[in-house]
Amino acid sequence: VQLQASGGGLVQAGGSLRLSCAASGRTFSAYVMGWFRQAPGKEREFVAAISRSGSMTYYTDFVKGRFTISRDNAKNTVRLQMNSLRPEDTAVYYCAQGVGVPVREVEGYDHWGQGTLVTVSS
Repeated sequence: VQLQASGGGLVQAGGSLRLSCAASGRTFSAYVMGWFRQAPGKEREFVAAISRSGSMTYYTDFVKGRFTISRDNAKNTVRLQMNSLRPEDTAVYYCAQGVGVPVREVEGYDHWGQGTLVTVSS
């Protein structure tokens, strides 16, 4: 299984970025997809997840209303649209794939991408 994340970069506070993650190696639609992030000196934390069909989405409180997760099962891709970015959103963002049990925990995912760095300047 390979997960290739892209789309990170440097953006000013209030700006937007869209992260993408391309998956290969197993049936994409059979797995929950998630985004986590890890800031320097901090543990990896849950950001958002989406069910296998895309009908259900999950967000952590600090991104609700600002971030949107979506998936395209025909293209084996999951995206994270990030709006109204804040300096505290600065982190390496990882996409993850798994059964999603539990959906908000690292333990719910068995494959991880390499991460893409998002830096939000004030």
